[in-house]
Amino acid sequence: MGVAAGAAVLPAALVSPAAAYAHDSDKDRHRPARPLVIGHRGASGHRPEHTLASYTLAIELGADFIEPDLVPTKDGQLVARHENEIGGTTDVSTKPQFASRKTTKVVDGVSVTGWFTEDFTLAELKTLRAVERLPAVRPHNAIYNGLFEIPTFQEVIDLAREQGRRVGRTIGVYPETKHPTYFRGIGLELEPLVAKVLKRNGLAGRNAAAFLQSFEPTSIKKLRGLVDTPSVVLLDAAGQPFDFKTSGDPRTWADLATPAGLDYLKAFTDGVGATKNLVIARDAAGNLLQPTALIHDAHVRGLKVHSWTFRNENQFLPLNLRTGDDPNAWGKILDEVGIFLAAGLDGLFADYADTAVLARDLFLQSPSR
Repeated sequence: MGVAAGAAVLPAALVSPAAAYAHDSDKDRHRPARPLVIGHRGASGHRPEHTLASYTLAIELGADFIEPDLVPTKDGQLVARHENEIGGTTDVSTKPQFASRKTTKVVDGVSVTGWFTEDFTLAELKTLRAVERLPAVRPHNAIYNGLFEIPTFQEVIDLAREQGRRVGRTIGVYPETKHPTYFRGIGLELEPLVAKVLKRNGLAGRNAAAFLQSFEPTSIKKLRGLVDTPSVVLLDAAGQPFDFKTSGDPRTWADLATPAGLDYLKAFTDGVGATKNLVIARDAAGNLLQPTALIHDAHVRGLKVHSWTFRNENQFLPLNLRTGDDPNAWGKILDEVGIFLAAGLDGLFADYADTAVLARDLFLQSPSR
């Protein structure tokens, strides 16, 4: 499918994501009444990521938001891919007509060899089909290889609207700007492209059924000035934002998780999307410890905390929540989600939306909550 024609506008009745955060004066007044489940790249545990099939399934399984990572094409269209290098997520390597497009680039200081979205027009990308990115971990997803197109951002928004009507609830979108400094440097600035799509779909403003996200704080700053849509700055456990590195700012992601860092962020964003270890640390063996101060420090500043990424397989779980020795077997994911929700988490990115929704429901029904 190509980009949908015309201005596809989401219904005016869509509610702000803030509506999910009712205060409970009898308990922690900052605790969300119903933490959000964000379909990480769709239902990427069940279908190849960033496909309309993956997003549709995430909605069917109960996700509140679906999450497209956004990269541009040569002709300035936004598509949903985990990275701009698509050798591992499409069948491009099997297409002789594109063999000459294979190249090596430096993206965010790292040398990467493969095929890149910015070297293809949208029409060319539409001739490719998605493949499972983690076939050794999720071999069941490989049966879908070759079936699904690369969707545009517009198609993801259209899907959220259409499926929301079908299931009778609002489905939000949670796009991420990928490598914004890199793309700005090659003349494909992401923020104006994202803002244009958001505006024509009624997703610009404080009441939009959307969250914007980026690992680069300056990208979120730019977007806030263009559309003022709710947003989070993503925080990893190690290293620093690439925009900080290029500008000489010495602060790391861990610095941004401190009270001083949160004071800086609250001026232009609504929360942080933190890697799990910044929310609840692990010991040297990989066992969960006690929650850090991040959720408390964020909440007292009016910031939300969403955390990534909740996956069912043992290798992604804390050591004390794994079951057996098979790294790809499912461990005690319900326990992990419950522990994070008990710490006050506002939302979680999950590869398996059904598991996350079940864990949330069990948590909300718990008398000890």
